[in-house]
Amino acid sequence: MNSLLETRTAGDPDDESVVFTDLSPATLSDTLDNMGTPVCPDTIRDWMDERNLRLRKIAKVVAGGSSDDRDAQFVKIAGFIDQYEAAGNPYFSVDSKAKEHLGNLFRAGRVRCSRAFRAFDHDFPSWADGVIIPHGIYDRVRNRGHINIGLSHDTSLFACDSLRWYWNRIGKRCYPNATSILLLCDCGGSNAAHTYIFKHDLQTLCDEIGIEIRIAHYPSYCSKYNPIERRLFPHITRACTGMLFDTLETVVELMRKASTRTGLQTTVNVIRNLYETGRNATDEIKQSLTTVFDDRLPKWNYRAIPSRP
Repeated sequence: MNSLLETRTAGDPDDESVVFTDLSPATLSDTLDNMGTPVCPDTIRDWMDERNLRLRKIAKVVAGGSSDDRDAQFVKIAGFIDQYEAAGNPYFSVDSKAKEHLGNLFRAGRVRCSRAFRAFDHDFPSWADGVIIPHGIYDRVRNRGHINIGLSHDTSLFACDSLRWYWNRIGKRCYPNATSILLLCDCGGSNAAHTYIFKHDLQTLCDEIGIEIRIAHYPSYCSKYNPIERRLFPHITRACTGMLFDTLETVVELMRKASTRTGLQTTVNVIRNLYETGRNATDEIKQSLTTVFDDRLPKWNYRAIPSRP
C-alpha cells in the first residue's frame, strides 16, 4: 500500500513534504487486486484513517510576502486598542467584502429546501441586474456588526460615506461622549494607506462630524488579522450561503440574519449613491491636507483632526 502513496512539497519550509494520494479507496482496491493483493475499499479506508490520511482542502496559510516593521505595528495597534477602551472611546474594524452580482446567478453553498433554487445556466456578469459592494463596520466592544451595501464602486468616498452613515445614525448614539474614533483597516483597497485621496475624504468626514479620527493600518499581507475578517464577515457569508441574490431586498434580509450564540447582531443599510472611479488627489489637495502623522511608522498611523472645534 505504501508504494501507491506519493509525497509532494507542502509549501511550508518547516514541513518538507506531504504524503498523499488522489486515488479513491475503490480505485486503490482495484489496483491492489490487479497486483495480486485483494483488499476491500472499507479496509483501505480504515487503514487510511489510522494513518491520518483524511480528505483535506488546501490551507491558505502561507504568507505571500513579508512587511518590514510588522511586529512593531501590531504592538502599536494593541496599544491603541487599550488606550481607546480605557478612555471609553470607540474603535471600529472596517473593510469591504468581495463584490457580488444581483440576479438569478449561481452562488456556492447548500441550503435545505423542498427543491433547488433555479439560476441561469451560465454566470455571465452581463446577465446580472447590478452589483452589491458590502462595506462592513465591526464594533468589537459591543459585538455589533453593520453592513452598508453600495451599488456602484468601492472607492474611498464610498468608504467614508459608509462611516458617515454609521456614525450619524448608530455610532454617536452608542458613544455620545466620544472624543476620538479609532479605525482599524487594511493597507489597500478603498482605504489604502498610500493614497492621498482617502486621507482627503477622511478629513472631510472628520470636519463634518467634528471628532478626531485615528487610522491604524494592518501591515501588508496581514489583512486576515483585522478583527472584521474573523468576527463579522464569516457570519455574513454563512447567512447568505446557497441563497440566490435575486433582489436587493433579499440580500438585506439575509445579511441582517448574521448572528452568533455569543451575541453578535448585524444591521444593514443601502447606500444608493454613484461613485466615480479614478479620482486622484491634486497638488492642491495634497498641500491642504492637515493629516497628522505619527513619529513612529507614519505610513500606517495618522490622525484626521477637525479643522473647526
